[in-house]
Amino acid sequence: MVIRVCPHRPLPLFFFFFTVQNPSFFIEEFKTYVDQACRAAEEFVNIYYETMDKRRRALTRLYLDKATLIWNGNVVTGLEALANFFDMLPSSEFQVNMLDCQPVHEQATQAQTTVLVVTSGTVKFDGNKQHYFNQNFLLTAQTTANNTVWKIASDCFRFQDWAAI
Repeated sequence: MVIRVCPHRPLPLFFFFFTVQNPSFFIEEFKTYVDQACRAAEEFVNIYYETMDKRRRALTRLYLDKATLIWNGNVVTGLEALANFFDMLPSSEFQVNMLDCQPVHEQATQAQTTVLVVTSGTVKFDGNKQHYFNQNFLLTAQTTANNTVWKIASDCFRFQDWAAI
């Protein structure tokens, strides 16, 4: 279902400011961080789209309490509003063709472990034609004594169909 596209990219410029004393240690640590982010993203994407297609009423469990969804430009905020929105959608069949991810630097997230996940593929809602889509998730790690659970802080979904000319 999911094609993993999560290669080691060139490191961002800010990263090199932190690698002066022992560059190889920090580069290897960053590669490990990217690999962990990719594994988490791949697992998350499989759970998300399976839940969307087969157990939609449970989908809000993947979101933070004050999460925001932007669905084709329409803003939905909070778990109750998300539950109402997802209940309105017809049944779906998602096919993810591409998955990419990257960890978000701690300075940008107040030291909260965060991953940006980007997916694209096709979706067919009951009674409608198939559409291409792109979806971006900002996931944040919620850590307890026993485990870490990734929750959606922000979700942006957009159909990618070309207008008929």
